[in-house]
Amino acid sequence: MRSRRLIVSFLIQVMLIISGGLLAQDSAPLRLSLRDAITLALKENPQVQIANLNVAQSAQDHAIARSALLPQAGLEVYENVQRFNLHALFGSPFAGLPQHVGPFENFRAGTGFSIPIFDLTLWRRLQAAHHGVRAAEAQGSAVREQIILLVVSQYLGSLRAAASVKAAQSRVDLAQALYDQAADLQKHGVSTGIDTLRANVQLQNEKQGLIVAQTQLKTSLYGLSRLLNLDPQRSIELADEQRFFETPEFEGAESLEQAFRTRPEMLALMRREEIARLQKKAASESRLPKLGVNGGWAYLGLSLGTSIPTYLYQATVDVPLFTGGRIRAETTRADLEIKKLEQEREDLRNQIGLEVKTAIAQLESARNEVNVANLGVKLANEEVSQARDRFQAGVANNIEVIQAQDALARANDNQIVALYRYNQSRADLAHAIGQMEALYAK
Repeated sequence: MRSRRLIVSFLIQVMLIISGGLLAQDSAPLRLSLRDAITLALKENPQVQIANLNVAQSAQDHAIARSALLPQAGLEVYENVQRFNLHALFGSPFAGLPQHVGPFENFRAGTGFSIPIFDLTLWRRLQAAHHGVRAAEAQGSAVREQIILLVVSQYLGSLRAAASVKAAQSRVDLAQALYDQAADLQKHGVSTGIDTLRANVQLQNEKQGLIVAQTQLKTSLYGLSRLLNLDPQRSIELADEQRFFETPEFEGAESLEQAFRTRPEMLALMRREEIARLQKKAASESRLPKLGVNGGWAYLGLSLGTSIPTYLYQATVDVPLFTGGRIRAETTRADLEIKKLEQEREDLRNQIGLEVKTAIAQLESARNEVNVANLGVKLANEEVSQARDRFQAGVANNIEVIQAQDALARANDNQIVALYRYNQSRADLAHAIGQMEALYAK
């Protein structure tokens, strides 16, 4: 009994250790680079999944339209027994006629088929379904581009928040050092109490700024988790924090013609125009004759034992003579749809042109802002160093130090904002010319 208890206790401890390790693994932060976040979003985001399902659905619509042009065949087997009431059939009894006839047995077993030989409307529907697949694929690409843009923007916003936290922490450390310096100088009678008080006020202000920056980082990461469709309990770590301070050049053709050719929204709209033109052709060509072949082969008889092989083969020609204005109405409706899509295409071209030009201008401006902001940070650090040395030497009070701290804080904020604007402008330009996935996900 003692050995059994020891074994059970050992097994329980092993299970607790394993379960604890699994829980620790599940609760570990998910470390993601920007590329990892995009890959995860393209797999897990519900909007992307819906777009993929729309593509699959349009492919099935194409298969349905194609099946209408292929031979159709079926198997039929039936046997029925009928008995008629003649009095009920004629409404009254007739002299010399029995009240009922039957029962009659009828048996049939065989196959039937139909083959459309010439029907242009079916061909137009097949072509429209083919363009429908391409339109769904282009729309799916548009959804993927939009999701990538959202993920990139949210990730860049998180990097900005993380950089603000580091800058705020650095300012807190500096303020703490300056406060310690002021307190030490006051202790040795070099400075006054007002200097220490000013340094302490500045320290508390910087601590408050750090709290705000940390809260902004948390909320930004929550938004990123929502885009990635992650478990709300799972935390995220940014693997590209150091790359926030990089300013990579934009790799792509910055032209309107490139945008018109590659924007998936434009491609989807062009496919919709083709569908509308094919629908117009199908409506006008429905006036043409339709030629088909159908028939069947079966055993037919009064019973299974008396059945003999029978067959029926026939060719049909269907010529519409009067449709009550349906064909004209369908043609007119297709014309109106084409005109509406042409207006949408013109509006989309203008929108794309504005987005491309705006993104190019913002990218160039942000590049210059980064250069100016980097120089500003360098000069602000030098100002803090010189003001601190003057205060240490007793040449001036710490008002100059506080002012230099404020200037450094503004310079750091300007640098972070400029870097964020540059990277966001780069993403906006990639989206404007339809190269988000090529630039960020490949």
